[in-house]
Amino acid sequence: MQLTVSHDFLPKQNSTRAAVVMDHFGIGFEQGRHVIAENLDLPIRPGDVVLFTGASGSGKSSLMRAAAAQLTVQGDSAASDAQLFTLNRQDSSLINIDDLDLGDHILIERLPLPATESMQLLSACGLGEAHLMLRTPAELSDGQRYRFRLACGLAQCPAWILADEFTATLDRTLAKVVAFNLRRLADRTGAGFLLATTHEDIVDDLSPDVHVHCRLDSEITIVRSEECNANRSDTPLKKKQSPSLPTSGSARRPNRTGRILLGGITGAIMWGFLAL
Repeated sequence: MQLTVSHDFLPKQNSTRAAVVMDHFGIGFEQGRHVIAENLDLPIRPGDVVLFTGASGSGKSSLMRAAAAQLTVQGDSAASDAQLFTLNRQDSSLINIDDLDLGDHILIERLPLPATESMQLLSACGLGEAHLMLRTPAELSDGQRYRFRLACGLAQCPAWILADEFTATLDRTLAKVVAFNLRRLADRTGAGFLLATTHEDIVDDLSPDVHVHCRLDSEITIVRSEECNANRSDTPLKKKQSPSLPTSGSARRPNRTGRILLGGITGAIMWGFLAL
């Protein structure tokens, strides 16, 4: 994939004040265009986790949106054996989580998945507490609502999910947990992710397949995970193999009974939905 992205810096309206600004900063009509990337070769494959990082104004979000516009998704047969959810992945779809309608149902009712899989997905997105699953999106904090958007996107099993300001509204410990869980979900579902953020503290936990780092001087560095492994011959690419996954400070899980009580009706259920 080749990307060319630029912005027009000329004023949308000509005015005396606009002329003063252009004169003050030395902007002429012949130099009113800022090129972020020109014929940039971006090695994206179906199912990749692609992370765009850089300071605000470096062009990372513009590059991500340009990549999303050009993506031609092809079927990935290798993902079918590792399918986590019962819905079939839609190989031609791309979802921007900012465009999702969260609705007004409680979280566990909003996801179009069986209850156990919905609970698993919510937990993986940092919403594993029972009292959160029973709330509506309007009752969540901004950070919780962002995590719920990720869950709603994943529940639709698209080929690609786009998320700008990824984990920006989360505390940094929880951000790393969400990044780590997203990497595991991507491996299991075969879904691809286009993520943009100013925070680079999640890189190791996310282990992106492609890391695009943008600088304010328009320099762009692209590294695929294979290159990371080659550059770290003494230290393999970090992919944690933790036997247990933190759940953002959840209370201790009660002893499993194998039964669930719903309005006086008791029925047996299958356990193990939190084991990703």
